[in-house]
Amino acid sequence: MGSEMVMVDDIPFPPQITTTKLLSLLGHGITDIEIHFLQIKFTAIGVYLEPEVVEHLKQWKGKTASELAEDDDFFDALISAPVEKFLRIVVIKEIKGSQYGVQLESAVRDRLAADDKYEEEEEEVLEKVVEFFQSRYLKKHSIITFSFSPKSDSLEISLSAEGKEESKIKVENANVVEMIQKWYLGGTRGVSQTTISSLANNLGTLLS
Repeated sequence: MGSEMVMVDDIPFPPQITTTKLLSLLGHGITDIEIHFLQIKFTAIGVYLEPEVVEHLKQWKGKTASELAEDDDFFDALISAPVEKFLRIVVIKEIKGSQYGVQLESAVRDRLAADDKYEEEEEEVLEKVVEFFQSRYLKKHSIITFSFSPKSDSLEISLSAEGKEESKIKVENANVVEMIQKWYLGGTRGVSQTTISSLANNLGTLLS
């Protein structure tokens, strides 16, 4: 793999990054919304995974990308695979941190409630995450990262904007961590279908 940047809607993403291990960019896309027939793009997303993730997805070997993209069990297996996962989210359209935090909170809370996992502890953890974003303004090219531990029981969120030193928060609640992954990587239930298609393509190629 060369070191050339991968462009996602004019935003460059490195093809590989190093956390505790070397992770590869195996999916990318955008979040957007259509208002009066206009497509408004909000963020560009890069999904970095340990290439060994395919060892945990072998039962889908030989499936086409379009079959994988429609298969939520495949994405559940991806989410529960005990490998490091890293999401890099770059802001395209500026947004208040409080708006982003509320979006994340409601998406995660709804998923927790649907699985009957929304207890006081989860509520407290989510409130801290919302607070983390609360007073910030996410200008264009601000970067939010989500770094998931291999066991998916903890997560570090970081935010850097305008070259300022990044702020970080640690999330240690397995239910909240799982649902944040589901928001971004949850197959047909995920927030960015372009990212899901890209993951299905790239993982399908590695599995073929």
